Amino acid sequence: MHDDRILVEARLKRVLDERLRPAVYPESVPLEVAVWHAPDEPVPVAEGLAAEPEPIAVGARWGAPWGTSWFRVTGTVPEEWAGRTVEALLDLGFDENMPGFQCEGLVYRSDGTPVKGLNPRNQWVRIGAPVEGGEEVRLHVEVASNPVILDYHPFLPTRLGDKETAGSEPQYRLERMDLAVFDETVWQLVIDLEVLGELMAELPVESTRRWEILRAVEKALDALDLQDVSGTAAQARVRLETVLSEPAVPSAHRISAVGHAHIDSAWLWPLRETVRKVARTTSNMTALLDDEPEFVFAMSQAQQWAWVRDHRPEVWARVKKAVADGRFVPAGGMWVESDTNMPGSEAMARQFVHGKRFFLDEFGIENEEAWLPDTFGFAAGLPQIIKAAGSKWLLTQKISWSQTNKFPHHTFRWEGIDGTRIFTHFPPVDTYNCSMKGSELAHAARNFKDKGAARHSLAPTGWGDGGGGTTREMIAKAARLRDLEGSATVAWETPAEFFTKAETEYPEPPVWVGELYLELHRATLTSQARTKQGNRRSEHLLREAELWAATAAVRTGFRYPYEELDRIWKTVLLHQFHDILPGSSIAWVHREARRTYERLADELNGIIDAAQRALAGEGTRELLFNSAPHGRGGVAAGGAGTAVVEGRTTVTERPGGGHVLDNGVLRVEVDARGLVVSAYDIEADRETIAPGQAGNLLQLHPDFPNMWDAWDVDEFYRNTVTDLTDVDEIAPEGHGVRITRTFGASRVSQLLSLAPGERRLLVDTEVDWHETEKFLKLAFPLDVHAERYASETQFGHFHRPTHTNTSWEAAKFEACNHRFVHLEEPGWGVAIVNDSTYGHDVTRTVRTDRDRGTTTTVRASLLRAPRFPDPETDQGVHRFRHALVPGAGIGDAVREGWRINLPERSVRGSQEVGPLVTVDQDAVVVTAVKLADDGSGDVVVRFHEAHGGRARTTLTAHFEVAGVTATDLLERPLADAPSLRSEGNEVSLRLRPFELVTLRFARA
Repeated sequence: MHDDRILVEARLKRVLDERLRPAVYPESVPLEVAVWHAPDEPVPVAEGLAAEPEPIAVGARWGAPWGTSWFRVTGTVPEEWAGRTVEALLDLGFDENMPGFQCEGLVYRSDGTPVKGLNPRNQWVRIGAPVEGGEEVRLHVEVASNPVILDYHPFLPTRLGDKETAGSEPQYRLERMDLAVFDETVWQLVIDLEVLGELMAELPVESTRRWEILRAVEKALDALDLQDVSGTAAQARVRLETVLSEPAVPSAHRISAVGHAHIDSAWLWPLRETVRKVARTTSNMTALLDDEPEFVFAMSQAQQWAWVRDHRPEVWARVKKAVADGRFVPAGGMWVESDTNMPGSEAMARQFVHGKRFFLDEFGIENEEAWLPDTFGFAAGLPQIIKAAGSKWLLTQKISWSQTNKFPHHTFRWEGIDGTRIFTHFPPVDTYNCSMKGSELAHAARNFKDKGAARHSLAPTGWGDGGGGTTREMIAKAARLRDLEGSATVAWETPAEFFTKAETEYPEPPVWVGELYLELHRATLTSQARTKQGNRRSEHLLREAELWAATAAVRTGFRYPYEELDRIWKTVLLHQFHDILPGSSIAWVHREARRTYERLADELNGIIDAAQRALAGEGTRELLFNSAPHGRGGVAAGGAGTAVVEGRTTVTERPGGGHVLDNGVLRVEVDARGLVVSAYDIEADRETIAPGQAGNLLQLHPDFPNMWDAWDVDEFYRNTVTDLTDVDEIAPEGHGVRITRTFGASRVSQLLSLAPGERRLLVDTEVDWHETEKFLKLAFPLDVHAERYASETQFGHFHRPTHTNTSWEAAKFEACNHRFVHLEEPGWGVAIVNDSTYGHDVTRTVRTDRDRGTTTTVRASLLRAPRFPDPETDQGVHRFRHALVPGAGIGDAVREGWRINLPERSVRGSQEVGPLVTVDQDAVVVTAVKLADDGSGDVVVRFHEAHGGRARTTLTAHFEVAGVTATDLLERPLADAPSLRSEGNEVSLRLRPFELVTLRFARA
């Protein structure tokens, strides 16, 4: 037989494109269209429905950036269409290649009942099946004219990312507003041929199955009269029945399809628009569930569910019914799909607390999976948090984006810093927007790295990022792929059903230990510094507010602000979403975030002040409140008293220029350039700064990554560096030295200070930043020989190598830390702590002089200046605090990291305040002291071992205790509680390295 494969395949493509797809709607009549443009922000549904629209013609331009328009479409179904299926086709000016990134609409009936959403891949509204003829059609569409930010030429700077700068130029052209006959037979034929054509393209050319499909397709096309598609589509389908009924081979890969719409809680649109995106998507999915009995849809992010409940009650009613039917599934058990690298310990815990509690309270459903398909890497402390929240599984897809190394597993157990292991799955389909294409399913089967030992994988199916969800076409394809030779099999299943099968099938998968580092998007640790500072400061203010409010409530009867704290926590958690905290959203998002953090700070400071004044009482004595988990200056952790300052600091001129700071513990030399050329540990007789090098060195790099500007920093940025050594002014100030320097269009003012008795050099940096596409680093070259270093993560720290022996190590050229980075040789180490930065790098060189020592350089990442998606990223004034801590062990790093983030507060009063709880072991760090969320008045204390070793400790409650219980993060008793002994108000227990414990004290 002659090889006519290419001829038949080309014939199939043209017939589909030019004859079959257009024939799905063989007859149409235009609808009358009128529009009302809301004058500013979106209006309530009732107001939009009541507004008086003006006529608009197809072809007219409409929609200012970020505007809202209410379209009214009216018409009459022709009498001659009686008995047929009729749909409205509403094309608002869509580009089918951009679902979720364009204008979108939500269709209502005149009584305000939502019908379904409209987007580029979902432009139809069912009118009747069948119709009687003569029906009057009246629909209202609330449409958002969201501008396209990520266009065909991506990453170009644009002012469209903020309503204040976007202008008023219409963004869209009305394309089609018709009533049309829907020919389901032709539509089904299109799906048949798409499935077979896509499958055929993935099979080996030499395979029998490919040629069987080819011949069946050829016969179907022969049976089709292109001048009478509707009349001959059924007989064409008959020619495909045999080839579509051949079952899959027993060894076929098995895919659990989960209906899905990954909706970024903010990204290239503001938060207020996500509220509407969620309403559109959930309307679509509940309508689809009504039509498709086997379909299952899962939605994560409790915040998004809350938005539907609070803003679209008419949609919420449909969602609740679908949940009760078991087909609309709450997933993930988190408040949002957050970043997991940067949120602090308590914040990461509260993501699960608030997320799981929402689903429990609203539906009585508890999630056992963490669902984070698009998060930019995963911190090594996360497995313990997932388990402590009562969950046991994790799903993500994002690691497949890594640029350098391909992750070796798709199903595995992930082990965190404390030894906790979580069953984890990376869908080998390599997308969270699966559309049931043959190429996607074939990729999943080929790509699955655990084949031979396991056979199941998951495919999140539906348009995402900007929402939209699953379409009827995807469901129709899945039906044909349920059991089809040559393909992986497909079944609609919930996440829990998938994980249960996968874990049963693969009880002993391989283990991955440590962080799940994404070898991409590393610059998200630095972009939008104000957003990151707002997050860090909010986290610590929340700690203070809970601590002092709980202490005051127990001691004085102070009203504990349950509702206020709940609301504030949820707002902070929302802003940890993986495009807000990472700094990869449009300008509008970050402008609003700054204002939100300022408002929250004012409110939290008010709570703290009120609680502290209640505790201090009336009086004039100056009391210092210590919110840190370690004592300082004679004031206990969680207490208030008079601080004791011992020693003095001298500031003298340095020969050759500059100044010497000396407090008897450290002697620091700052040269005439404002650089630290010596940081001498007097007691250890040890120099900190590497010979011939200088610390406090600001370094400027060009920063123009190949793509993903706000997200990425590419390794070649290091090839060019400018050391900022020119100084405008240097002069003593207080316990230190003030340095001022200018560069480019920017200015830096730094205060280097050495307080009496302190083992830390404080570096306060203010930058008035006006650079473009530059990267600013703060460098400390240290005379330390270390093959690894520690950086803080949630409830502990994680070690990374300082060398680049392998490609895995070399790829971590920019990494995340929380409050500290620590390096040490046996018996002596150095910590660098910070109050608001996350990104850093650590490199090592061996000196070639006679010394042949090792220089290990730690650099904190301060600022970037990408131009997409926010062209004004980080412009303006920023303030950072860092401290160099010579002679620091890991315990010193932990303590100093807390101290720089929780400065003392001075309150005048009459009485010292004893801590509500104390621990007798420095390695045990209390991260939260609060009242139980249920309003019972019980005191909840959360703590962990922070040094990385075993610890025996006694925790003492300084109030009358009726009983103590070990709980999970949701403050529920644990079935497998840690071994603890309690006597009166004391609890003794042993902790493994980094073990996390939550205790709940009932008050007598």
